[in-house]
Amino acid sequence: MVPLEQFTARVHSVDAVVHRMRALGAAWPERDGVAVFNRVYLAVTEEVDRRLETGHFTDARAAITLDVRFAERYLDAVEAVADERRPPACWRPLFQLRRHPGVRPLQFALAGINAHIGHDLALAVVDTCRTLDCEPAELEDEFDRVGDVLVSLEERIREDLMPGPDLLQIADPLTHLLGAWSLDRARDAAWSAARAVWALREFPDLAEEFVERLDTGVGLVGRCLLTPLSTPLGAR
Repeated sequence: MVPLEQFTARVHSVDAVVHRMRALGAAWPERDGVAVFNRVYLAVTEEVDRRLETGHFTDARAAITLDVRFAERYLDAVEAVADERRPPACWRPLFQLRRHPGVRPLQFALAGINAHIGHDLALAVVDTCRTLDCEPAELEDEFDRVGDVLVSLEERIREDLMPGPDLLQIADPLTHLLGAWSLDRARDAAWSAARAVWALREFPDLAEEFVERLDTGVGLVGRCLLTPLSTPLGAR
C-alpha cells in the first residue's frame, strides 16, 4: 500500500474539490436541478475522502488522482456555464432544464450521474493515465473501488429523492424511468470507453470523433432522463 503521507498535496486537492462543491451548493437554490446533483456528488466525494483516510484504496495516489481528475470535469462544466460558454453535450440537458417544474429531483440526480459516469469518468481515466504515465489496466482496481462507493450510495440517494409511497404509484412515469437506466451498466460502459480512447491515442482524429460521439450519446440519454412528467411533484 502506498503511504498516504507521501501524497498530502493530492489529499488537499480532494479537500479543495469538496470545498468547491459545498460553496456551489450554498449558492444555488435547493430545488435547482444542478444543486440536486451537486449534493449527490458531494456525498460521494466526501465518502471517497473518508475511505482514503482509512486506507480503503490499495493505491492511494491512483485513487486520489482519478477522483480529482473526475471532479474537475464536472467543475469545468459548471464554470463553462457560468462564463456563458457551452458545456459538453452530456451536461447541457441538466443545465437547460435545471429549473423545470415538471422534472423531479431524482431525475436531476440521475441525469447528472449519467453525464458524469457516461462521459466524464471515461475521460478522467485517460487523464489519470497520462498524469501517472500508466495503462488503464493499472487503474482498474481503484476504478472499481471508486465505483463501489457510487453503488453503495445509490440506494440511499434513491430513498432520499424518491417521493413518498402515497405519491409514487406503479403507473407513475418515474417508476418506468428508474428502470430505464443502470449505474452498473453505465460504469461498465465508461470503463470500455476509457480503454477505447486510450487505444486510439495514436490516432487523434479517431479519438476525437469517438469522444464527440460518446458525448452526444450520453447527452441524448440525459435528455430522456429529464423528460418532464405530467404533473410536477407537489402540484397534486
